[in-house]
Amino acid sequence: MAVAIRLRREGNRNNPYYKVVVTDKRNPRDGKFIEIVGNYDPKKTGTNFKIDVERIDHWVKNGAQMSDTVRSMVKKARAAAAAA
Repeated sequence: MAVAIRLRREGNRNNPYYKVVVTDKRNPRDGKFIEIVGNYDPKKTGTNFKIDVERIDHWVKNGAQMSDTVRSMVKKARAAAAAA
């Protein structure tokens, strides 16, 4: 089973927000998922996402692949944690 860490769109029309989920690659974008590991609100300014980096590390260690957007958010979260 190929596992991916990617965004799942939720919210209303013209007011999206996303959840960062661990899912099977074959599932549709908004289909079933294994675990929610974070969220992302593109309408907010400043820090607009919250990610559980420990759970993402666990899944990546077990073979999950991150999407480009999630990889970027994890990189920013690690930089923010190092600066604090």
